[in-house]
This record gives sequence, structure tokens and C-alpha cells, in this order.
Amino acid sequence: MYRNAFKMKLKSGFEAEYKKRHVEIWPELSDLLSKEGISEYSIFLDEETLTLFAFQKLSDNFNDLAIQNHPMVKKWWTYMADIMETNPDNSPQSSTLKEVFFME
Repeated sequence: MYRNAFKMKLKSGFEAEYKKRHVEIWPELSDLLSKEGISEYSIFLDEETLTLFAFQKLSDNFNDLAIQNHPMVKKWWTYMADIMETNPDNSPQSSTLKEVFFME
């Protein structure tokens, strides 16, 4: 098991909609993420900068490419593209964060 953190950016005015869509996350998407090795997934919003901070616990055999290439994940990206900063393929623009401290 290892931890993964990254940040993304929300478009202005879509804070409530972003939360709503995640409260109503598709059950089949949640199931897929769990099946593929994500045991925890949290997203936090910095309301001043609209930066989204995401944290995941991933299994040792987690395959990021399998998730990125899954049709359901691509469908989710398209669904979210109108409220987030995205890449040309609708994936969220994101940057990995380096862990500098951990306390268990």
C-alpha cells in the first residue's frame, strides 16, 4: 500500500456542482476504483484558490494506466470537463505532490 496525492483546479462558480457530482458519484465508478486498488480517496477544496487536493491509498499493484484508459473513467472525465481545468482528452489537469512528511 502506498499514498498518492495530487492537485487539480476547479473553474470559478462550480464549487457546489463539483460537490454535488461527487456526492452522486456513479456506483459503478466507485466499484471500479475500489476493484482497481484504491482503498481510500479524498478530495479537498481550497476555496480561495479553487485548488482541489486529492489523496489516495493505492494497492502495491495499482495500475494507473488501466484506470486512465477505462471507458467509464473517460466518461467521468467528459462529465466533469465543464467545471474543471482539463487536458485535450478531458482528463483533469493535475500535478503530483511530493510527500515531505507522514505521521502514523
